[in-house]
Amino acid sequence: MQQAVALPAYDLYIGGRWVPPRNKDRFPTYNPFTQQAWAEIAQADADEVAMAIRTARDTFERVWKHKTGLERATLMFKLADLVDASAERIGKLETTDNGKVIRETSGQARYLARVLRFYAGYADKLWGKVIPLDRADVFDYAAMVPLGVIGLITAWNSPMSLLGNKLAACLAAGNCVVVKPSEHASVTTLEFGKLMEQAGFPAGVFNVVTGDARTGAALASATGLDKISFTGSAGAGRAISAAASKNLTPVIMELGGKSPNIIFADANLDKACNGAFAGIFAATGQTCIAGSRLLVQRPIYNEVVTRLTMRAPKIRLGNPLDPNTEMGTVANQPQLDRIMGYINSAKKEGARLMTGGERATGGDLGNGLFIQPTIFADVRNDMKLAQEEIFGPVLAIIPFDTEEDAIAIGNDSRFGLASGIWTQDVNRVHRVAKALHTGLVWVNTYRAVGAQIPFGGVKESGHGRERGQEGMLEFMTTKNVMINFSEEDRDPFAIQT
Repeated sequence: MQQAVALPAYDLYIGGRWVPPRNKDRFPTYNPFTQQAWAEIAQADADEVAMAIRTARDTFERVWKHKTGLERATLMFKLADLVDASAERIGKLETTDNGKVIRETSGQARYLARVLRFYAGYADKLWGKVIPLDRADVFDYAAMVPLGVIGLITAWNSPMSLLGNKLAACLAAGNCVVVKPSEHASVTTLEFGKLMEQAGFPAGVFNVVTGDARTGAALASATGLDKISFTGSAGAGRAISAAASKNLTPVIMELGGKSPNIIFADANLDKACNGAFAGIFAATGQTCIAGSRLLVQRPIYNEVVTRLTMRAPKIRLGNPLDPNTEMGTVANQPQLDRIMGYINSAKKEGARLMTGGERATGGDLGNGLFIQPTIFADVRNDMKLAQEEIFGPVLAIIPFDTEEDAIAIGNDSRFGLASGIWTQDVNRVHRVAKALHTGLVWVNTYRAVGAQIPFGGVKESGHGRERGQEGMLEFMTTKNVMINFSEEDRDPFAIQT
């Protein structure tokens, strides 16, 4: 009889130590390509979450807030080098955890290093300002200071990329963090703790508590946090915000999207069709910025539908660890069931299925959680397919006539994260970009990122910004200092101006 192989067991990471869960509660994490358990993750309870917060607070007060910007920057540059050197390993771990192709996950690890370097450059340049007042004998200045302890809650689709967007700004600003990754993809965040140690960060600056929604709820409702940064669905965002409000803990949220990707008749169709593919089929459509609504002007509508319909079945599905694979698995079984539910609903709503629409099986796909690249044409914007975030490789193509129609359809959504415009008319670019109610507008490109660029949404896509200077300011506050150096007495019963 063959003996069962023990799975790697990950503990909680608190105060620079690996802490076994007190109740010995663990759960398996599954490889979506094989559907086999490959590691065990600790289930943290509310007391362990509280312990992580206390540890972070103690480290902040005793050690971290006293570090100079140069000292923080030096550690962050070391960390970036370690992440770069580990990018392939991190990519393999993340691909094993969530099924994204290795070319994406290893690239996102390198991008995390870029974000770390960007914010490391800010760490010793957090200047305040002198404020001239109406009195010559009063000196006033405003200083930028860290908030203290930040709770970071990330999603399963891009654990390292999402962590980088939040953590790098937190560290540069001088905060300590408690991270809660998704229960569906926790391994890379835990492994990241080892890199923090190697870089020389003080124990307690970076803490990880793992577990299901109970852990997230415990973190959101805990006392002792100065802010929470959350990435996930709008529904989960509401729950996080409601729990945090009991302690008046502010929350910034990067939520979902139903982004319009708009192709006008004068667009370069080769570039536009390629951008439409990148917008929906990269990362198996499991990205908040997915261009899941493709709006196409009628003179080119049939040609675009034909081009995309012919190309989609040629996308290479397979082992996500194979560099030649173009589209990997859905990340987990609940997500696959959810996507298939939307596909079946779209068929009933009357959208015209052009290709896909089923699970992908056979050959190298084995038991993996694969879905065929799916395209629906002749979609109305009031259909469920066009209004709800599917978070999978499902494209809804919607025809439009005029520029005004495109703007109206694009804005007819409760989401407002990203959008795309494909045109060679520079005047139209400015008109449409100004009119679209989204936090990000791409023009003649799609799904492109930069560490310097502020990112975030409006409406139900959330509030607050990550990356760029704005991302840094989210994790700082202004402290004003007023110094009266006159020798005269004041009237204690009148406000001094």
